[in-house]
Amino acid sequence: MNITREQLEKNQIWLFAIALLIGGIVGISKESLGTSLEWMIAPLIAMLMYGMFTQIPFLKLREAISNVRFIGALLIGNFIAVPIIVWLLITLFPLSPPILIGVCFVLLTPCIDYVIVFTQLGKGNEKLILAATPILFVVQMLLLPLYLWLFIGEEMAGTVHIKPFLEAFLLLIVAPLILAVMTQFWAKKNALGEKALDLTAWLPVPLMAIVLMVVVASQIGKVYSDFKLILPAIPIYILFLIVTPFVSRFIAYAFRLDTEAGRALMFSTGTRNSLVVLPLALSLPESWATLAAAVIVTQTIVELVGELIYIKVIPKMM
Repeated sequence: MNITREQLEKNQIWLFAIALLIGGIVGISKESLGTSLEWMIAPLIAMLMYGMFTQIPFLKLREAISNVRFIGALLIGNFIAVPIIVWLLITLFPLSPPILIGVCFVLLTPCIDYVIVFTQLGKGNEKLILAATPILFVVQMLLLPLYLWLFIGEEMAGTVHIKPFLEAFLLLIVAPLILAVMTQFWAKKNALGEKALDLTAWLPVPLMAIVLMVVVASQIGKVYSDFKLILPAIPIYILFLIVTPFVSRFIAYAFRLDTEAGRALMFSTGTRNSLVVLPLALSLPESWATLAAAVIVTQTIVELVGELIYIKVIPKMM
């Protein structure tokens, strides 16, 4: 039976759930095997980001910028409202330094990949999110160091060394981004390039499933063994998922966004960039890296459950 790309994308949530389940089983029953897969995370994410970036209309960025109201709401929601929510949550639920930095990493960076899928499934305007992705990405990378300094303090921020971050940024973001833009230019000028670009559209879903499986298989043992330490972060993740749609709905009304754009905003503020920041967490000093990575993986698991609820609830909220 031939599977179309549309069918693959339509059923990707179940594919991701199966990938998480397989990863969990492998990571718990064969922990040494799961741990041995850790080296694959960064290259796989780089490939995933290339697949994602080729689908982002970088050459039509002007169209995204022209929707001033949505971009304004998106920036305020993700980079003013969300940091305030995170600050309130970490104030209410004090965390140890490695847990705190993991929580800050993952909650302060808006998702730029599977949020597009969830927005579509939740009857939002996924094209707006897709077009705004380059802006979201650039702004979060510029602001993340500032947020870390404000939220974890200068002394703790000093343990975060810039070199591994820079290496991860160049490998996971810059290199795939340049390749994706080159592919798009090639597709504009050449029929073979156009076919190559069409083929890359098949990459995101299977690569996302593989990444989720490898991440969970390699990290679930740490989550399991350090669960008591990670446990205080879980209420923060759950409350974040509950609070952000209400805040972003208010922002959507303030900016007079239409229904589908408002839903897109709600998905964007509620969905975080866990897979991209995971290698950044793994580049921390060894004593912190294990816990910070486990905290980020825990957020991914909590969030995927939350997104399945979002798909049903957000269309009714707006």
